[in-house]
Amino acid sequence: MRLDKFLKVSRLIKRRTVANDACDSERISVNGKSAKASYTVKIGDLITVAFGNKSVTVRVLEIKDTTKKTEASGMYEIISESEA
Repeated sequence: MRLDKFLKVSRLIKRRTVANDACDSERISVNGKSAKASYTVKIGDLITVAFGNKSVTVRVLEIKDTTKKTEASGMYEIISESEA
């Protein structure tokens, strides 16, 4: 699954276009490297998302094409959250 779609489906970012823009502006990194929206997400990847002054790192646990809001947080495990 594409990185921008994973971010949307997992509800880490609300809209796919916003996820795409975040990837283009290098605010998303996968396994420590800046990633493009077309990056193929795999189980076990560490994704870091920078939201303004906040940074969240998650580990991918499962990949689903669609999910309900209540099940979305099961797609990842939060590793760290930090305020900059």
